[in-house]
Amino acid sequence: MSTGKKNKTGKKNRKSGLSKWETNFKNFKFRFITGLALVAFSFYLALAFLSFFFTGFADRSKFDIAFWDFIKSAEITVQNWTGKFGAWLADTFINDWFGVASVSVVVLLFMTGIKLIGAKIMKLRKAFVHAALITIWTSVTLGFFFIDTINDQYLLFGGAHGYFLSKWFQAAIGWAGTFILILITLLAYFSFCFDWFIPLISKPFQKKEAKSDQSETEESTESEINVNHQSKIRAEEEQFEKTHAPLDEDLSLDRAVSGLSEAAESTATSHTPVPSHPKEEKEIVIKDDETLEMDFEPENTDKSLEHKGDEDLELKIEKAATEEISDHNEDRPLGDYDPTLDLSSYKLPTFDLLEEHDTDSGQVGEEELISNKNRIVKTLEDYKIQIKSIKATVGPTITLYEIVPAPGVRISKIKNLEDDIALSLAALGIRIIAPIPGRGTIGIEVPNSEPEIVSMRTIITSRKFQNSKFELPIAFGKTISNETYVLDLAKAPHMLVAGATGQGKSVGLNAIITSLLYKKHPSQLKFVLVDPKKVELNIYSKIEKHFLAKLPDEEESIITDVQRVVSTLHSLTIEMDERYDLLKKAHARNVKEYNHKFVKRQLNPEKGHRFLPYIVVIIDEFADLIMTAGKDVEMPIARIAQLARAVGIHMIIATQRPSTNIITGVIKANFPTRVAFKVASMIDSRTILDSPGANQLIGRGDMLITQGSDLVRVQCAFVDTPEVEQINDYIGAQQGYPSALILPEYNGGDGETAEPGEVDLSKRDPMFEEAARIVVANQSGSTSLIQRRFSIGYNRAGRIIDQLEAAGIVGPFEGSKARQVLVPDEYELEKVIDSIKG
Repeated sequence: MSTGKKNKTGKKNRKSGLSKWETNFKNFKFRFITGLALVAFSFYLALAFLSFFFTGFADRSKFDIAFWDFIKSAEITVQNWTGKFGAWLADTFINDWFGVASVSVVVLLFMTGIKLIGAKIMKLRKAFVHAALITIWTSVTLGFFFIDTINDQYLLFGGAHGYFLSKWFQAAIGWAGTFILILITLLAYFSFCFDWFIPLISKPFQKKEAKSDQSETEESTESEINVNHQSKIRAEEEQFEKTHAPLDEDLSLDRAVSGLSEAAESTATSHTPVPSHPKEEKEIVIKDDETLEMDFEPENTDKSLEHKGDEDLELKIEKAATEEISDHNEDRPLGDYDPTLDLSSYKLPTFDLLEEHDTDSGQVGEEELISNKNRIVKTLEDYKIQIKSIKATVGPTITLYEIVPAPGVRISKIKNLEDDIALSLAALGIRIIAPIPGRGTIGIEVPNSEPEIVSMRTIITSRKFQNSKFELPIAFGKTISNETYVLDLAKAPHMLVAGATGQGKSVGLNAIITSLLYKKHPSQLKFVLVDPKKVELNIYSKIEKHFLAKLPDEEESIITDVQRVVSTLHSLTIEMDERYDLLKKAHARNVKEYNHKFVKRQLNPEKGHRFLPYIVVIIDEFADLIMTAGKDVEMPIARIAQLARAVGIHMIIATQRPSTNIITGVIKANFPTRVAFKVASMIDSRTILDSPGANQLIGRGDMLITQGSDLVRVQCAFVDTPEVEQINDYIGAQQGYPSALILPEYNGGDGETAEPGEVDLSKRDPMFEEAARIVVANQSGSTSLIQRRFSIGYNRAGRIIDQLEAAGIVGPFEGSKARQVLVPDEYELEKVIDSIKG
């Protein structure tokens, strides 16, 4: 039992030690000091190595002494420039270990040091692998060529490692075998590490291969003409079929796939078919850099469109775009002037709050691509449709096959074969784009057998998102070409999100909010969140004091009551009108120009000017609001959508029911950016996008986006609920504003907007006099002030303000500003109260 306890405590101590090191390395100062130490030690070691080449012979006899005796004895001196310790290190690395190749240790130490300091260089893991391979190869090579000088030199060029390994290789495979092994390993290293090496080596052999292939083609042609001599030249024909794989009319699909695979593996170069040959020959080019090309040059001499085989076509496989990943994000947003003086210590969320979901399972193999290509070609040929070329572009969840039809083929004929192609591919559902705008090709989108999960972390850390100059950048996910899709909500300017239940709509909203939280400061952006379901957006209540806005009398920042939604939307229209007044006074056309003038101190805050943050209104379950509130909700939304773009107020509406009575013509006309997840029918797709396509999506975040022109298919980034909670906890733990942004007061058309003569002062509230003294003492007349001081409801506080206005104590309603107090002091207030009583 005691032994078990000791083992447990030992493991805990080791874990705590590792956690301390991890904590220390997260500290930039610790990393900086460690990096400086490594850089200094690398220079020291480099100087020791350099001095050893000149002074090693003189110091050779002193290295036989034991290390501690050698170091502690002051009587022993060396000529090395770095002293005894440097001389011992140089002798150990060079003579006892890897010889001259030990210089790689200096390089690795230097790279590690400047990496810790903060320099952006190649990845250390890659550097260590290359350094290890180069060190071992150089040590063995130098040991092999200088094996005879071991007794004559004080310096072992290959070190003890290279000497003993080369000696063992010579004893095992001989001098010639060792030399061949060294040469082969060098060629293999260059082949794996440098893409230009194999084409450089293979150039001299291409002309010879072309000549030999031409002679083989002539022999095969003669064999088809002279049937009597078939038995004599059967070997040449089999070799020809393996290299060129011509397909007869009765050749099965399985043989076509196998012939294409064998041709791809043979890496043959392009061949020109002999004109006398009765059939068209397939040409295969496999390039090592990016694509696998299979060139097909049809000769449309036969009008009957005879079957020529699946493998007579070109298939270009485009590799997915590789996104550069940013190593870190800045702690504070950039700009000419930071308007966040109240929250100057605010830090943007870090990347480690997001998880890197497994993406290895979504790799599409070449066999699957070629198999789908053959089936598509076979289906088209069954209906007498010829194509000139085909190219495959691999995406996260689907693969786009672009085909170029032969002259004379009608596009509608291919479009009508959508169900037949889906049947031959046994796919969940395909989508044909005929034609692809701007390319002159026809696209066939086929779902991958194993779709890839696009994690939000890969999208947020991409260079395209980090370096974007958009005002409100939203990173949705990845396109078919595996590129990060980013749009600017400020230019959208309003967005409609629709889709069936469980197809990724809520995850899409979380991706939108997460993108904005990773790019904007609380002073630059505010959210108004409407959640009739009460559970979808409630998770963002933790960032109320940072990013949310609400009405003065609201206790919760997430709006769930339908009646409060109407008040909030009308309050936003008041805010919109006030912002337009400010833009008019500042002679600015939009909020960007206005804020630019404000941060350049061209506008005076004493005249009512202020920094205007962007306001993003997100409404979930819009259908429920329309059914309960109807026109009361639709009209302010339409007004905001028509006018609020220039003043920085943008709306995102999400719904599960994309029917015409929910998404009306007024809304569609003012929401040009639309996002459609999978829907049940083509009618729903036309309701959202004005075109079909959303009914052919595969679900799980697969979506179509349009900004008024072309449709873009995107795989939405996946952000899980625990990740969103971590981001909100990180932001909520930092210092925030005293409260959420307070929107202008709204009383539904009566109340504060009523005339003072309509209030009967004979029926004053019991708290009228106390409220009047509070208002005069603070010189601020607002409903929220009275509501907080006396702990009363909003309606009663509004009636007291109306009575104070009728009594001449406060001025008229001025939007979001506090009312002007007309009574200067309490002495004058007592006169006013006495006159009312009298």
